[in-house]
Amino acid sequence: MAIDAVLFDFSGTVFRLEDDPSWADELVGADGTPFDVAAKAEVLRRMTAPVEQFMTFDAAGQHAWDNRDLDPALHRHAYLDVLRGSGVPDTQAARLYERLIDPLAWTPYPDTGTVLKALAAQGIPIGVVSNIAFDIRPAFAAAGWDALIGAMTLSYEVGAIKPDALIFRDAIDRLGVDPQRVLMVGDSAEADGGATVLGAHFALVEPLSTAERPRALIDALRAHGITTET
Repeated sequence: MAIDAVLFDFSGTVFRLEDDPSWADELVGADGTPFDVAAKAEVLRRMTAPVEQFMTFDAAGQHAWDNRDLDPALHRHAYLDVLRGSGVPDTQAARLYERLIDPLAWTPYPDTGTVLKALAAQGIPIGVVSNIAFDIRPAFAAAGWDALIGAMTLSYEVGAIKPDALIFRDAIDRLGVDPQRVLMVGDSAEADGGATVLGAHFALVEPLSTAERPRALIDALRAHGITTET
């Protein structure tokens, strides 16, 4: 069956929060010992992983974690707890959190622009469906891609979190397409794969660094009959 619209996850799919010397090289533990490469990578993973819980919280922290993508205040509470629980001192935790929620700090994958422009050129509507508690529209606007997105469905704005079918239904309804002719592309089978409940197709991409993943989006679309290269 032909694909009439494509939905994309944000983090680890079309953009990624990358390791950056502006913060990573200064990351030290409470005892003043610099984090090694593996520790830095783990902190970054904990800031961006879509579903995994990394620690045991108190009651307030667990509530914040469970609802982090529905409310900005709960999101801040949850991730500051995660950073502190990962050995990051309070001052650095606050700074890292501000970077996490800055959409301009995120790096697009090398093929993000290619696939968005190719889909738009073919008249295939595009949606972004993200479990997130901050506005990511500026990331697309900064790259000149905001006009290509027909539906921007963010969990904290619509009150539903993937894999809840309601969040996918919001985007599909905005695009005005048949769910069974929609492809959802994301880095989590558990969260993004929830679109299949509505009959949509699903393509999994790995949330690797942008340098390690130059064309996963191109390949995912090609596997579903959509050519993005001239």
